[in-house]
Amino acid sequence: MAHRSRTYRGALALFLGAVLITGCSASGPDGAKSSADRSTGGGPAGGKQPPYAAPERTEEADGAAKDSGSRESVAPDYLSTFALDVDTASYGYARRTLGDGQLPAAGTVRPEEFVNSFRQGYERPEGNGFAVSVDGARSDAADWSLLRVGLATKAAQDTGERPPAALTFVVDISGSMSEPGRLDLAKTSLGILADELRDDDSVSLVTFSDEAETRLPMTRLQGNRTEVRDAIEGMEPADSTNVAAGVERGYEEAVEGYRKGATNRVVLLSDALANTGETDADAILERIGGAREEYGITLFGVGVGSDYGDELMERLTNKGDGNTTYIADETQARKVFVDQLPAHVELRARDAKAQVAFDRETVQQFRLIGYENRKVADDDFRDDSVDGGEVGPGHTVTALYAVRLREGASGHVATATVRWLDPKTRKAHEETGAVATGAIGGKLWDGATARLQVTAVAAYFADTLRGGDLPGAPALGELAERARKLASTTEDSSVEKLATAIERADRIRNGGGEEPPGDDGEGELG
Repeated sequence: MAHRSRTYRGALALFLGAVLITGCSASGPDGAKSSADRSTGGGPAGGKQPPYAAPERTEEADGAAKDSGSRESVAPDYLSTFALDVDTASYGYARRTLGDGQLPAAGTVRPEEFVNSFRQGYERPEGNGFAVSVDGARSDAADWSLLRVGLATKAAQDTGERPPAALTFVVDISGSMSEPGRLDLAKTSLGILADELRDDDSVSLVTFSDEAETRLPMTRLQGNRTEVRDAIEGMEPADSTNVAAGVERGYEEAVEGYRKGATNRVVLLSDALANTGETDADAILERIGGAREEYGITLFGVGVGSDYGDELMERLTNKGDGNTTYIADETQARKVFVDQLPAHVELRARDAKAQVAFDRETVQQFRLIGYENRKVADDDFRDDSVDGGEVGPGHTVTALYAVRLREGASGHVATATVRWLDPKTRKAHEETGAVATGAIGGKLWDGATARLQVTAVAAYFADTLRGGDLPGAPALGELAERARKLASTTEDSSVEKLATAIERADRIRNGGGEEPPGDDGEGELG
């Protein structure tokens, strides 16, 4: 089949335009629902970054929410509400940056993505919803504990059981993608994925540099795998990076190739370094809102490159009802597109949100670690028009809290509730789990489960990288030692890599010499 090339015709404005984007968080001051913006900006990774004071929001017993900037607001109750997030790109990119001998920019470090990169060992539900686990342990800081809220979906049993997939690949072929580990890795990744997809799956291919071009319309894999591979291999680097044109064309193709009853998803592979056309994430996202709402098309972002536009990719996928990951080499490409394939092409839950209700009688203060740009207004938890997160099979989502109990407190500490929509019926469901003081009273480093300790190490590491001040956080050297011991206990290679990353960060911060880079990238799914 001859490749067809055509300029954007403006048809997408009829399908997708003039639609108000529903955000991933609370209502804004004018009443419009919108995503919460990250309070810190990114920047090119490299060298020692200026210290970043993570915004500390602690809920006091009298209901006043106090920020580190001396601002105060009244909290009607002891609630913490956020949209679920299964992204892991922040951790993968941090490991890549550390492997290059530099500290990651503080604005690219998101603790929830560090934590969600590791296996947790949560109980899985029998059906297609969530299982809720809540536990914790006392930290080394006086009166402070860590409380872990774990949400898990049922793993995919067999790839043949999932619905067919209709995937539109949108690939960056700009000049910056010509560097090793970018377009070549994207082509390798797509080739791996094309081999793993079933005959009843469909794919289309869009490329973009200064303009977007459709290389392959939506095509069934059965009988057409050679044509698909030829289209992938035919990609060559061109000029500048017009991400807006690529996203726009990709969603146009996804709408034109939409398959009812299938998982319709756009897969964006890019270093996300937009320098031509529209470069603002919100403006780009206005062009895909209608496809999300009317057709249920979701966005999966795959980041590549040592210099990577983390903020743009992360915001695109958040508002595109999807998730993002980062790959540094073929090993990680196989992990994402082979081992984790069902989680990236199938959905277990749409618009999933979590709400944790803390007990005033036992809790004096609490602080959610991370999720700054996924916060949702408490009153919007059961408003299903407010956007949440999309979760696939086999995913786990972890929220870690620093909690200060009242002196002599005993009894109920918190109840966690997750709410989501069935991907097919859009019917709302909820599950809950609770925890009491006895379940979080043991010492973190002496008696807590190995997986909880790994979670704590990942969270403390992320918070240290962005200049935070979590109560009880050990120094990097101690964290590395604990990670090494946990790697031996769990026999988990991803924990071994975590220890290596922490050691590198400690060495860079202390002005130590470089070491040969190792295997860098993200951790394990679920």
